[in-house]
Amino acid sequence: MIKYKHLFGPVMSRRLGISLGIDLVPYKYCPLNCVYCEVQRTTHQVTKREAFFETREILAELDSFMSTNPHLDYITFSGAGEPTLNSLLGQIVNYIKAKYPSYKLALLTNGILFSDPEVRKEVLPCDIVLPSLDSATQEGFEKINRPCPELKVEELIEGLIHFRQEYKGIIWLEVFLVSGINTIPQEISALAKAINKIKPDLVQLNCLDRPGAEDWVKPIPLHTLKQVKEQLSQQVCVPVEIIAKVKYQPAESQLDGELIELLHNTLKRRPSTAEDLSAMLDIHINEISKVLSQLYQEKKITAQRESRGVFYKWIS
Repeated sequence: MIKYKHLFGPVMSRRLGISLGIDLVPYKYCPLNCVYCEVQRTTHQVTKREAFFETREILAELDSFMSTNPHLDYITFSGAGEPTLNSLLGQIVNYIKAKYPSYKLALLTNGILFSDPEVRKEVLPCDIVLPSLDSATQEGFEKINRPCPELKVEELIEGLIHFRQEYKGIIWLEVFLVSGINTIPQEISALAKAINKIKPDLVQLNCLDRPGAEDWVKPIPLHTLKQVKEQLSQQVCVPVEIIAKVKYQPAESQLDGELIELLHNTLKRRPSTAEDLSAMLDIHINEISKVLSQLYQEKKITAQRESRGVFYKWIS
């Protein structure tokens, strides 16, 4: 099993199929500290862009992996932080599109930095961009996303509107639902107005798979998801879907099967956090998180929050 510092996967993604992740920022740099984040609380809450790593370091890993001619649905910028914080993002995007034109390129982003025209320009070559907008009110934005103090939801929405006007690719807008906050009629109405201005190609409703950053955030029942979908669909001019949960398919990737075995052998002996597992096994935390989510859904592991974080244990 080859270990990479900046790559993770390929993993089976709910939205993007077989996806190779590229993580461009250190753990966990982000402008937001979302209450539902499955890689837990933000440790470095920032909006300033930096060249966190040498570009050649990231591209050398990518070239090494791509030399095997892997079957991928997407190469995806994602990770345990916000990819657009990397000031060298544009260089990396251009390199991938020039050297690997047969592969589709995706960006998962909270969209905060789309208020910056330079950031928008850098990601224009991507085939698909998946930003998020969980609330279109400042109150909801602060409750769910807990942004840096200077951030305003109106600027986030305006950035997404400008990006849509400039970008010719596909935009899937994610709305992460938190019961009692953005599931109420006035929040749904505000979201609908923003969505009609942004004009994404698709709106995807998401909810919690496994314990998030805060204990009080819970999974949402299917009937509530359907109610929100119906209410939103009546008010927007684009399709709305609930993100279906993907059954875990270890046959799709040799690494996934090995990872499940590693987690089994570790967690049956000692409860551990996702961060512990990532450090012990030298595997990217996003890759760990994807498999933990599936194992948690399948009731093969338990989760218990303690002072140091959420500890997972294999059920004997």
